Amino acid sequence: MRIEPRLLPDTLPFLGDIPPLLTRLYAARGVQSEAELDKSLARLIPFQQLKGIEAAVDLLVTALEQRQRILIVGDFDADGATASTVGMLGLRLLGAAHVDYLVPNRFEYGYGLTPEIVEVALTREPQLLITVDNGISSVEGVAAAKKAGLKVLVTDHHLPGDELPLADAIVNPNQPGCEFPSKALAGVGVIFYVLMALRARLRSLGWYESKPQPNIGELLDLVALGSVADVVPLDANNRILVHQGLERIRAGRARPGIKAILEVAKRDHSRITSTDLGFILGPRLNAAGRLDDMSLGIECLLTEDAGAAREMAAQLDGMNQDRKSIEQGMQREALAQLKDLPVESMPFGLCLFDPEWHQGVIGILASRMKERYFRPTIAFADAGDGLLKGSGRSVQGFHIRDALSVVAAQHPNLISKYGGHAMAAGLTLPEANFPLFAQAFDAEVRRQMREEDLTGRLLSDGTLAVEEFHLELARALRHAGPWGQHFPEPLFHGVFQLVEQRVVGERHLKVVLKSECGSVKLDGIAFGIDRDIWPNPTIKWVELAYKLDLNEFRGNETVQLMIAHIEPR
Repeated sequence: MRIEPRLLPDTLPFLGDIPPLLTRLYAARGVQSEAELDKSLARLIPFQQLKGIEAAVDLLVTALEQRQRILIVGDFDADGATASTVGMLGLRLLGAAHVDYLVPNRFEYGYGLTPEIVEVALTREPQLLITVDNGISSVEGVAAAKKAGLKVLVTDHHLPGDELPLADAIVNPNQPGCEFPSKALAGVGVIFYVLMALRARLRSLGWYESKPQPNIGELLDLVALGSVADVVPLDANNRILVHQGLERIRAGRARPGIKAILEVAKRDHSRITSTDLGFILGPRLNAAGRLDDMSLGIECLLTEDAGAAREMAAQLDGMNQDRKSIEQGMQREALAQLKDLPVESMPFGLCLFDPEWHQGVIGILASRMKERYFRPTIAFADAGDGLLKGSGRSVQGFHIRDALSVVAAQHPNLISKYGGHAMAAGLTLPEANFPLFAQAFDAEVRRQMREEDLTGRLLSDGTLAVEEFHLELARALRHAGPWGQHFPEPLFHGVFQLVEQRVVGERHLKVVLKSECGSVKLDGIAFGIDRDIWPNPTIKWVELAYKLDLNEFRGNETVQLMIAHIEPR
């Protein structure tokens, strides 16, 4: 692992009356004007710029006027769950008489609106079918729904294939011809935009002349959660959505389900950050879809009953513990597959498979192996009927979905189906094709990347002076975001004297440090350390990459370094 400085523009922008350090941090993340720091809802990109939005609203207005039965078909991850919930709650707020949801069980039906899921949907007798966080690649499924006489509205954010489904309306910022400036909306963000457009149309039609206009801003806690959990880039538009959602949660105005999940995770809602959305709420919500049925997660988010929410949150927490146990076993097996392979002989693109691996956990396994070996990784599990299901995670600079497209074009019939985006993708292929696919994927990674690209690097925002290790700066950094994908939390580096070291919770290193000049003593913690190295009383000096954070204990706040990388000096 190497630590490199994050690049700054030649000229720093004027960002108003903020400290010079924050100006540098924002400038290094591409902020060019003070307006980009305005996180008010008025700064959101207008919904009118989304292609297909008017056709979508036409369908919805007709459905509301005719009291049609609406069925939302979602995805089984946190983005899909929050998008389904936002669709359900939002349409009810806006006057829908009959709205329900359906989430495919990943182990029976796989991803998206398939013809098989349409058959299940038809038992609910819907008249309008809405996809959320899926549908852009569901050519056959949409055709089956249309053949059955349904109207179909596709809302999605994934990259389209060569052929678009023949839906009645498609809203997706990544579809051809869409000029919406932010291509980074999550699935939950797309359906929220559709609701904004629908409310505006209803207002123009006079629906609220004799009754209060619904506040769909009440749904922003869900939009924030789904956006961060799906690891979409936090561009200026998404930062507004996430910031507004965080403000609702911190003010105690979150959904009962979100409050309950935070409660079971022992997190104070008033102090929550975007990082907590991704690492505390997201995994517990995702656990339902990974191990069983995402309906439990959606019901937890939908319920207005605090007691019921707590019961479901406890179930989700238990599932997450089970998921962790399964994941740890799979990690051990994956490492065993690679233990005799020198790093210099390792494929540039890793493909891993074990017939006993859990379909719902292979995405996390791919992410862990990618983080360990710094190369694009796809983990596969047995999907039955001679097929393998793969989930891939990429590194910066390698678009994994486009790479699969290249492999599919070069080797027809090798891959049954695939989809995704730059940093994550999924695919299905016959088990017999796995060896050839592994070779083809490695060859494509080698074509695009050099060996030095696969060594792993951390981008640092520089060193902090002794006088900068204080609570005011730590608080300012915590609330200067929201931080996330493509807008990373500030990371600093430096050399420190190691005064104390001990392991807590089996694999976490708790340390006491002194600044290089020895004048300031600091606490720090490094998660998931290598037990072959730590603790080691012979190590007296270390180089760290760290985040400046706050630690609260018995009502007292102190500065704490969250250590991202530690190595002896």
